[in-house]
Amino acid sequence: MRVVFLGTPEFAVPSLQALLASRYQVCAVVTQPDRASGRGQRPHPPSIKRIAEQAGIAVHQPEKIRDEKNRTLLELLAPDFIVVVAYGQILPGWLLRMARIAPVNVHASLLPRYRGAAPVIWAILNGETITGVTTMLMDEHLDTGDILMARECPIDENLTGGELAGALAQIGADMLVPTLDGLALGTIVPLPQDHNRASWAPRLTKGQAWITWESDAREIHNQIRGLNPWPVARTNFQAQGAQVLRSQICAGLPDSACPPGTFLGRTHDGMLVQCAHGSVIEILEIQLANRRPISGREFSVGARLEQGIRVFASSPAE
Repeated sequence: MRVVFLGTPEFAVPSLQALLASRYQVCAVVTQPDRASGRGQRPHPPSIKRIAEQAGIAVHQPEKIRDEKNRTLLELLAPDFIVVVAYGQILPGWLLRMARIAPVNVHASLLPRYRGAAPVIWAILNGETITGVTTMLMDEHLDTGDILMARECPIDENLTGGELAGALAQIGADMLVPTLDGLALGTIVPLPQDHNRASWAPRLTKGQAWITWESDAREIHNQIRGLNPWPVARTNFQAQGAQVLRSQICAGLPDSACPPGTFLGRTHDGMLVQCAHGSVIEILEIQLANRRPISGREFSVGARLEQGIRVFASSPAE
């Protein structure tokens, strides 16, 4: 059976690889255009493009998938399935109706929770302990289609957004071919979502990366791990920005009268920083601009931090 695959980031790669290893024929891959990134702002292709080209599959990169000029091209492909995994654009109805059997989406949450562009990050930001992957039928709305399959995945309290995305990507890939098989054979019964239980996971911005030290340590910890690898949690240190990459919660420490952002001491691998309500966080990895990432302990030693001194501010303006 013929499949047109739409996907863009690394999250989509395992699903495409699963299709390539199956009996399904991937007749084309649609992905986002190459985008400039990095210090030199050179154009970089999406992750999925490299895999498709290595497999000899035609790759199409329209700026806007809704443009009618794409319609004839895609109709000629005559797909049995359209499979979408983190493509990054809303699909028009004419494209969804093009699939002879069904348009299928692999979504990184347990729908109807965390509909939207950033379900992995928001699950961590909100301190969830369980998330998962849902395969669903696509409609013209955002992540509202009927559920086909769903699998849970626990979230370890120190797992980063990138690590969780990798685990969910593999779960989604493992679910994709069984989902298509079930639809082709008529053994999967689509289940309508309970829209009253829906929650949202909107796209994040770089502005949401700044740490507010007047927050509870667990909230800050979830921000640090959830925003790794992008956009990466940031703080202000001596009038320059610093990226905070890894942390952990410190349990059982006594309350402190020190203001949030105060350096409390060193550990074997990190540094202790005061947060709100007497809570304390251990910074394990941090990076100053144009420097390599280093451990929290190494940072505190190099910066000659003294216990009881407020070292971190909550915004660039402080």
